Amino acid sequence: MDETGVLGLLEELSILLEDSKQVFGKSNLRQVDVAAAFEIMDEIRETFPSEFSQARQIVRERQSLMDDAEAEASRMIEDARSQAMTIASEQEIVRIAQQQAETILADARELERQTRAGAEDYADEVFGHVEQTLDTLLGNARRCRDRLNQNSVNVR
Repeated sequence: MDETGVLGLLEELSILLEDSKQVFGKSNLRQVDVAAAFEIMDEIRETFPSEFSQARQIVRERQSLMDDAEAEASRMIEDARSQAMTIASEQEIVRIAQQQAETILADARELERQTRAGAEDYADEVFGHVEQTLDTLLGNARRCRDRLNQNSVNVR
């Protein structure tokens, strides 16, 4: 058998039918060499299993390639999803960290304001006590001086 396989054998059968003589008065009937026709049909039957086997092998290989490609595509999609989730979580962590930093900064500013106000109130209170003490001391110093001056006037 030649390399054309089943198609070549079908072509041979077609030529056999075309070259056969018409039956007198019937254009659709022909006189065919039955042995030659059966021989071609036997060759087709012999050829079919190997060609079917090759076709099945090609289909299996194609399916295997498709399955591999699908698996690879699924893996790539899953990797992309995983990376997207990682990036999203990293961005969420950054967002949360920024929020916490802003909260800490706001709390520190409030604490500084309260501490400054408390320190100013305390300083005002201390200076008030110092002022009262100095007023008392100044009053005492004036009284002592006045007494000294009165005692000096009385002694003369």
